[in-house]
Amino acid sequence: MRILVTNDDGIHAPGLKTLEKIAKSLSDDVWVVAPDTEQSGASHSLTLTLPIRVRQINRRKFAVRGTPTDCVMMAVTVLVKGKKPDLVLSGVNRGANLGEDTTYSGTIAAAMEGTLLRTRSIALSQSFTAPHPVKWATAEHHGPKVVQKLLKADWPEDTLMNVNFPDVLHGSVKGVKVVRQGRRNLFDLNIEHRIDARNVPYYWIGFKRQTGKPPLATDVGAVQAGYVSVTPLHLDLTHGPGLRRLKDTFA
Repeated sequence: MRILVTNDDGIHAPGLKTLEKIAKSLSDDVWVVAPDTEQSGASHSLTLTLPIRVRQINRRKFAVRGTPTDCVMMAVTVLVKGKKPDLVLSGVNRGANLGEDTTYSGTIAAAMEGTLLRTRSIALSQSFTAPHPVKWATAEHHGPKVVQKLLKADWPEDTLMNVNFPDVLHGSVKGVKVVRQGRRNLFDLNIEHRIDARNVPYYWIGFKRQTGKPPLATDVGAVQAGYVSVTPLHLDLTHGPGLRRLKDTFA
């Protein structure tokens, strides 16, 4: 099995090293193509107005000056020689990708691009709570088994898998829950107004966490309760009931 590993945190991210370990526990044919700088929040963007430059680190590892989408495109069409990857693994992201996070996430977008290129793709993210250290060992310990089980499953067409590991030590994980996408109503948008050294104002976007108890049957609730969440995400964003109602309206 040929595995392509990528991320949105950049080529030097500790989560990428964790994902390489997961991939190498499954196959000896592992290629790494990741952004040369952090691309968090890049979503499914691609580079159209600048040249894409590639730096080769070793025979199967490349840093791309571009987005996670660029990385997967470049890997599948240019960089990975011979047969194309059988599996795309994206992550392990520093921080969970739950609920509406999926629409912003470059980690999810890389898996989306892999899916568009007709390759099974899994996004993996490790939840953490600042200022505590990220528990990478949790993803490293449970990741291989989760990926192996997913590979045995029957995937619907145009579907990627979103896996999130809880912010607990690996021995404290309660299990795996297959759940729907939830809503992250646990924080408020926080835009800080600051002044730079030249007395020019600028802004910094962040989020303030709040307490809450989301439904256990969602990715947000499962991870908060100490489970690994697995959620199939579909590329077709059409809302079925809304489509039918609109057809009646315009009939």
